Amino acid sequence: MHTTEPFTDAGANRPYPLEFSGPITRMAAHPTHSLSKGSQGQRQALEHLGFLYSRGVSAENDPGFDPEVLMAAARAATGLDDFGPEGFREPLEMLCRTYAENPLSPDGRVRSERRVMQLLSTRLRVYEALRVHPEVRERALEKPMVLTGLPRSGTSALFNLLAADPAGRPLRLWEAQFPDPLAGLEPGQEDPRRAAVDAWIERGRERNPEFAAIHFTSADNPEECVLLQANTLHGVHLGIEVMLEPYASWYRDQDLGPMYAEYADMLRLLDWQRPGVRWLLKAPAHMWAIDHLIETLPDVSIIWSHRDPRACVASICSMTRSLMSSHMKPDPALLGPVVMDFYATSLERGLAARDRANAARFFDVTYDEFVSDPLALARSIYAHFGMPLSDEVGAALKSHVEANPQGKHGRHQYALADYGLSEAQVLECFAPYIERFAIVIN
Repeated sequence: MHTTEPFTDAGANRPYPLEFSGPITRMAAHPTHSLSKGSQGQRQALEHLGFLYSRGVSAENDPGFDPEVLMAAARAATGLDDFGPEGFREPLEMLCRTYAENPLSPDGRVRSERRVMQLLSTRLRVYEALRVHPEVRERALEKPMVLTGLPRSGTSALFNLLAADPAGRPLRLWEAQFPDPLAGLEPGQEDPRRAAVDAWIERGRERNPEFAAIHFTSADNPEECVLLQANTLHGVHLGIEVMLEPYASWYRDQDLGPMYAEYADMLRLLDWQRPGVRWLLKAPAHMWAIDHLIETLPDVSIIWSHRDPRACVASICSMTRSLMSSHMKPDPALLGPVVMDFYATSLERGLAARDRANAARFFDVTYDEFVSDPLALARSIYAHFGMPLSDEVGAALKSHVEANPQGKHGRHQYALADYGLSEAQVLECFAPYIERFAIVIN
């Protein structure tokens, strides 16, 4: 199957786990305080994003993915020492092992080491903020709305549309990078870290221009929860780590409840800084933990997006390869079966948990419905969940659709055959899903 996609934004027989050979051998600074003055925010952001690491990681000063060394570096960079609940240590160790045991390029190695240090530094600042402001944990997360489903099924495009409603409070990319507060900002004053994230993203577009057609983003774009969850050192991270051993096998066996508890506290911390009416959130990765998502957010409404799995699998293989290419040189033919299995397993687990939950909290949508009439789809979502849709909100949604035509940021091209997969394999793998939701197969 070869597809050109306009940018919008555990089966026993599946090939998992796999042991790989070839390019992917094991796939399956001055201290700145988290509550420092706003004038220091730009430097904190640059250090956080890896532009400045006077005391951090470099090719010449390689800590070898030693968790203790990286933790010490994060302490030195922030002047803080409380990492919060000890549950972060096991995922940290597994993450470090995975980076160390796979053939990362020299640049990929430095990127990954800096990223781990960034996550540890953010964690320190988050728990310092929660210590100084214990009232944050008392905030209610009322009536959040979450989008999930197979990746590349239209979740991002629908997410961006629903975020045009002023009552929807999306998680923005820069906030996922910096959930901790920066003291010294006057009411309404822009956090300087946001501009640093925008510059960082622009540099990323220059290095990897094709990715903008796959998943265009900016500092203010609504973004997936996985970036916020990564500050627990757990979760699917960049979508690369869960394709590499030993993290891949380890992740599937974990209780994600503690991660979701920390995730909720970070949402509260962001809401305390910039309140909204209700959270609007999104991640295909939520399928791994629908039960924990509902336990953490008891009055959550869940929109489940569907699409022909042949298109989903081919598209997410292409996206994963693009993400991976900045760290290593993956063999696409080996990558494809692993990617398909990961998302097929997440779908099975998510649907099993959904069957145990109250059906009324779920609403199913399709990619084709969104492409055909996004505004009609939005109206049906509001009606199902009993949400008011005023003329003003309707106008905001319409303006978003008009300003964001399909293909605005380029077209994403992909083919299953490029990733060692056939249409027959994908259709067999997802046959129960296709039947259950009457997915149209053209």
